[in-house]
Amino acid sequence: MKKDIHILAIESSCDETAASVVKNGREILSNVVLSQIDIHRLYGGVVPEIASHNHIECIDKVVQKALSDCNFTLQNIDAVAVTYGAGLVGALLVGVSFAKGLCQASNLPLIAVNHIEGHICANYLTYPDLQPPYLCLLVSGGHTAIVKVVDYDKYDVLCSTVDDACGEAFDKVARVLGLPYPGGPQIDKLAKEGKPTFPFHSVVVSNGNFSYSGLKTAVINTVHNATQKGVEISKADVACSFTKSAIDGLVDRLWQELNKTNLKTVAIAGGVSANSYLRSRVQEFEQKGIRVCMPQLSLCGDNAAMIASRGYFMFQEGQFADLSLNAQPTLKLRGEKPRR
Repeated sequence: MKKDIHILAIESSCDETAASVVKNGREILSNVVLSQIDIHRLYGGVVPEIASHNHIECIDKVVQKALSDCNFTLQNIDAVAVTYGAGLVGALLVGVSFAKGLCQASNLPLIAVNHIEGHICANYLTYPDLQPPYLCLLVSGGHTAIVKVVDYDKYDVLCSTVDDACGEAFDKVARVLGLPYPGGPQIDKLAKEGKPTFPFHSVVVSNGNFSYSGLKTAVINTVHNATQKGVEISKADVACSFTKSAIDGLVDRLWQELNKTNLKTVAIAGGVSANSYLRSRVQEFEQKGIRVCMPQLSLCGDNAAMIASRGYFMFQEGQFADLSLNAQPTLKLRGEKPRR
């Protein structure tokens, strides 16, 4: 009888300290996320030094809770997976150092997981039957790309952003509108109250990639010009117009790539995959015979369950790290081959 594989994962790439135990890459046994949102909201964004300090204070408790929530000890664990990039270097170092110490003390293998790949794997937790190949729209604070998931360990980046990421644009627009951190959910909520009355341009540029810098600047200039002239504008309309421009180009481009590849399954991943407008637009593909996979909302943001899922597939391939592992603040997808 095949032995079940249990991966304990640790995630500390930004402002969430998280740990999870996942069975066979697809079944969550425990998932603990301790967020620092209330702390960083005071500063309007994540302060790296504060994030690192808070990770240090609570990481051992979070890991212990993840184990106790499923009545496990380290003896029930087959390997420890940890996010080693991309993210804030100080925050990453906390998780990497803790995971290395845990592996050394317990003689467990260590798996170094790319945070970006983890977001894609969140779909395997929501859809246990999902298998490559399929297209994935990856939209987060640091990455925006349409990726062909060829296999569990092979990706083909079909198009990506040439400057700002989608999630970064959401946060910056939220800030100029005076909305509290984190900006993405606030924009989503406000946009539902407005109308797309501002003609902001598409984010798709001539080579088929994406650009969010111009859209972000257009929104900022619109708000600043109105303020300087003493004209009151609807923040809800700005949020709605920005959201439509930020998302429609992505979805239209995604449909083009689906037609080119003839794939019948599409997934979304990353923090922006929680956006209600994006989810509704992509869900329209179901009417055209496409299977649409969207992670449950609790798995859209940073969490350790997605890291454990990715760790499982790496475990199966024998992709282990040694105790010299270091944090890498910038990373690409494993096997990434961008289209020229």
